[in-house]
Amino acid sequence: MMPVTWVLLLSAFLFSVGVYGVLARRNAVLILMSIEVMLTAVNINLVAFNAMLKDVEMMGQIFALFIITIAAAEIGVGLAIVILIYRNRTTVTVDEVSLMKW
Repeated sequence: MMPVTWVLLLSAFLFSVGVYGVLARRNAVLILMSIEVMLTAVNINLVAFNAMLKDVEMMGQIFALFIITIAAAEIGVGLAIVILIYRNRTTVTVDEVSLMKW
């Protein structure tokens, strides 16, 4: 079995890439994809700690399934909002969308 350190390093790398994607990107679709990468990193952490602690009830994997469900709902709602903004403004660049500005 692989040491948990490598799995945690992979998860930290994925989470860092996701944070960079959220902070550096201006395209709304790429921001949503970066959030998905961050949620994937969290799922990897949950499953790794579940395997490391040998949890009988598999709580880490159950939480990972909940996060996958929430991520699917988030991407569905997020893409619907992005498509509606694109129809109204013909852009998905976050800087140019000023729907909630005064």
